[in-house]
Amino acid sequence: MAKFPIKGVALLWVVLCLSLTAAAQASRESDGEFGPVVTAYLGYLKNEQEVVDDRVSRREISATYYRRNSNRIRALRQMAVKLARESHNDYLPELEAVAASELGLLFERPPFASTLQAGSVVRNTFRFLGSVRSGEIFYIFARLDPYEQADLKEKSGQDSRSTSSHPAGANATPPTRSRRVIP
Repeated sequence: MAKFPIKGVALLWVVLCLSLTAAAQASRESDGEFGPVVTAYLGYLKNEQEVVDDRVSRREISATYYRRNSNRIRALRQMAVKLARESHNDYLPELEAVAASELGLLFERPPFASTLQAGSVVRNTFRFLGSVRSGEIFYIFARLDPYEQADLKEKSGQDSRSTSSHPAGANATPPTRSRRVIP
């Protein structure tokens, strides 16, 4: 009789170890192609999904809210994986996913969704990466870092001063050509 519980515990232990090993291997296979930064971001999205799942199970949020946020998380994951695979780089910008009705959350004067073009910069703060259909269409933006924003502002300032050769810079008024006076 004493042997049976020990064998049962040992068998249970082996089954548990095998299942944990299989789960870890599946996780490595899906995320093993990415570096630590992308893997951490994907883990963050997984944790966010768990939070939303938990909140809906406790009936803290509506089914509509749950659906939209689950779809948003899925859209962010799809874009993150796409960016990481295309760039072969362990870097992701800060990503934002909004539905067409939510563009006002990112922009004071939101652009029309139909006018957005992949790769375009919107309001010198976000680069539009594309749209992802995940239940509904989400528009994915990458927040520009402060250096990129400064470069864009500097370039747009240079474009407006390109006809001017005044050395004082952006705060100077452009010189005007003297008028020829005919007596």
